[in-house]
Amino acid sequence: MSKILKIRNVGDYSQWVGHTDTHPLVSVIDYAEVSPVRHCLNNYSVYGIFFHDEANIDLAYGCGKYDYKEGTVICVAPGQIGGKEDNGELVNLTGWALLFHPDLLQGTALEKHIREYSFFDYRVNEALHMTNEEHDILVSLMRQIKDELQKKHDALQDAILVGYIELMLNFCQRFYNRQFITRKLVNSDMLMKFDQLLRDYYEEKIQLTSGMPTVQYCADKLCMSANYFGDLIKKMTGDTASNYIRQNLIQRVKNELASGANISQVAYELGFEYPQHLSRMFKKFCGYTPTDYLRQIQKKPGC
Repeated sequence: MSKILKIRNVGDYSQWVGHTDTHPLVSVIDYAEVSPVRHCLNNYSVYGIFFHDEANIDLAYGCGKYDYKEGTVICVAPGQIGGKEDNGELVNLTGWALLFHPDLLQGTALEKHIREYSFFDYRVNEALHMTNEEHDILVSLMRQIKDELQKKHDALQDAILVGYIELMLNFCQRFYNRQFITRKLVNSDMLMKFDQLLRDYYEEKIQLTSGMPTVQYCADKLCMSANYFGDLIKKMTGDTASNYIRQNLIQRVKNELASGANISQVAYELGFEYPQHLSRMFKKFCGYTPTDYLRQIQKKPGC
């Protein structure tokens, strides 16, 4: 069993790397000031944003491995495990870490919507790869938070810290959006694989035992986390992955109805438990019922 360091609060990680905190809920670490440090495999109860200027480290994350290189940002959330098992080795690092405890966010707007930053649930192999300009922006924010932490605590400091953290998260989201765009060719290939996966799903009759394909099923088959996959599809198509799946299914329903099958037959063939479930979904997406659709195509010349 690997030895795991439990990061219950920001001080647990700071103590490990030899950093002294000035705030119980927030820590900014400049690795150049504490290196060399020992590796550690961490179980996080805090949020963390990590990046190294110069690194070539084989990190563990969940059940996988990741080659952590220069300019890569990794974001972790409470309940996640990541890092590299302590083998006694000391490594020189340059870069930054920001850790903050969920208690810092209590009563703030960020507490309510931090889960909307879906990159906290990306797999490490879906990490953000910064441009030089993006790197400089995040370093600047790290320095500003560090500077604020060195000031005397007052009634506004926590609000200022939360504001800086939210700004950093928004920049990370912007940078991820850029990454989706700059990898457009790779992402287009992924969309074709998504379409093929949906075709295979119905051709292999998986719907008869498992029902409609889910976002999680598709993401797993394409070796992606559900969050990253969903964000990728939204960026490429302007719609959610779940709606994309449903629209694919609606087109199948229309094709089957147009070929002469009745609603009950189509519902069975496409994995619906009851015809009413098909009719409800069809009307929600099309604005009219399958029966209405049948009337429309029967009125067309030649039908």
